[in-house]
Amino acid sequence: MRLVIARCSVTYEGRLNAFLPIADRLLMVKADGCVAIHADGGAYKPLNWMNAPNRLEEDAKRWIVSNTKGETLTIDIEEILSDLTVELGDDPGLTKDGVEAHLQELLAAHPGEIEPDLELVRREYPTDIGPVDLLCRDTDGTAVAIEIKRRGEIDGVEQLTRYLARLELDPMLRPIRGVFVAQQIKPQARVLAESRGIGWVEVDYDALRGIESDELKLF
Repeated sequence: MRLVIARCSVTYEGRLNAFLPIADRLLMVKADGCVAIHADGGAYKPLNWMNAPNRLEEDAKRWIVSNTKGETLTIDIEEILSDLTVELGDDPGLTKDGVEAHLQELLAAHPGEIEPDLELVRREYPTDIGPVDLLCRDTDGTAVAIEIKRRGEIDGVEQLTRYLARLELDPMLRPIRGVFVAQQIKPQARVLAESRGIGWVEVDYDALRGIESDELKLF
C-alpha cells in the first residue's frame, strides 16, 4: 500500500462532475489499484475514490486515474509532504461474528431463501481481493455473487461491488450479477445497491434457524 500526504486539488469527471479545492489530504493507493482520497475527518469514508481496475498515470505535479467506464480522477499536486510505501502481504480476511457466520451457513444450505431455485456453486468463492460469501447460479444459469451481512450498510455494498468487478473478469462467470443479503438493510445501502444494479434481500435469521431445526428433527 502507498500512502501519500499531499497538498492537492482533485477533479472527478464521470457519472457527475465533482471538485475538491486545494488542501492537505491523504492519497491511498492499494495493491489492487484502488485509489482513495481522505481528509482528516469523516471516519472511514473517502472524499472521492476510484475502484479497481483502473490506470494510474503520475508525474511530480499530477496524477490521472482512469477506467474503461470513462471516469477520470485528476489529482493536481502542489506539494508532497510524505510518501510511504508499505508491503502489507496477504490478508487473512474478516473473521465474522457468530450470527453472520451462521447466516452464511444457513443460506448456503438453503439458497432458495434468497431467490427461488437458486443453486449453490461454492461458499467463500475466491477472488484476488478476498472471497465472496456465496457463488450461485440462477434458473437461467447466470452466475450470482452473494455477500451476507448481519447489518446491511453502505460498506457492504461497496465490498460486493469490488468483488463483482473482479469476478466479471472471469469469462466462465461473465455476465455475473450481485445480491446483497442481510437481516436488515439500511435505506442508503438499498439506494446504492439499486443504483449499481445489485439486488438486495432481507432475511429472517430466526425463521432460517427454524428451517434448520425442522431438518434436524427428521433425523
